[in-house]
Amino acid sequence: MTSPFRWDVVVTGFVLAVPVFLLALRGDFTADDVLSRLLWCLAAGWAVVALVRWASTPPAPVKPARKPAPVPAEAAEGEPAPTA
Repeated sequence: MTSPFRWDVVVTGFVLAVPVFLLALRGDFTADDVLSRLLWCLAAGWAVVALVRWASTPPAPVKPARKPAPVPAEAAEGEPAPTA
């Protein structure tokens, strides 16, 4: 399992936290509000990166189907195969 603090997750979390910082600068949020919402921004960043990584991963190659066993020539004509 990879760390949730990868650079792409942290950057995405901080991008999602820009409105939180702006609302804090405007005076709408207290320091406690900002800290609690930053954790949610980091979690949302992790979810976004996980979803993008999942969506961008190419599907596994499909194995070709096995060919059926060849049918004997006698049975192919509709006659029952001789039994021993």
